[in-house]
Formats: sequence, C-alpha cells, structure tokens
Amino acid sequence: QVQLVESGGGLVQAGGSLRLSCAASGRTFRSHAMGWFRQPPGKEREFVATIRYSGGSTYYADSVKGRFTISRDNAKNTVYLQMNSLKPEDTAVYYCAAGRGRGSDSRRRAYDFWGQGTQVTVSS
Repeated sequence: QVQLVESGGGLVQAGGSLRLSCAASGRTFRSHAMGWFRQPPGKEREFVATIRYSGGSTYYADSVKGRFTISRDNAKNTVYLQMNSLKPEDTAVYYCAAGRGRGSDSRRRAYDFWGQGTQVTVSS
C-alpha cells in the first residue's frame, strides 16, 4: 500500500514556474514507477510524465516535453514535477500516482495508487 500527498500547486502567470512535490508513505515507494497526470476543467484525466522506479528513465507527453521535468528522490520517498514556461492550457488538477510495476508507463490503468490532487492555475 502506498499513500500519496501532492503539494506545490497554486496560481502563476503564463511563463512562470512551479514545482510540484508528491510525498509517499510506505516502504515500497522505491519499487514503483511514478507518474504525474492532470485533469483540466471539463476534460478527462491525461498523462503528463512518468519515471522508472530507479529514476533512470523518463517519458513525457508531447504537450509538456521540454518544459516539464519529472524526478524522484527515493531516500525521501518523494517525486517531483518541475514545470517551466507554464501556459494557460496547463491549468488543471495535477495528480501523482504509483505504478503497479517498475517501468515507466503512460497508461492510467498501470497505476494503482493516486494522490488527492493539487490545483495549478496559469493566468494569461
């Protein structure tokens, strides 16, 4: 069992930056791939980024590639999402999730545990 708590969301102007954190409880954190997803207003939840259990491999949605960076610190049981050059279309509730396996995966069904989400709002 893994419990996840996101933090770091807020209101930012277009072009600004935010860093999201996701703190995990449980001794198995370092055995799970981790992912970030987001749900824009009135839309389905979508994939943002994923990182392998060891942190050695990452994968991004095309919409955030080159602007967002996912990383993890297994000693601190924490995964991060650094978001730069933010755009109004990045406005969403952002969720972190722990994967069923160790490999990075962009599919929602590959994730068993989810946080409660943190709101990110980008003003134009």
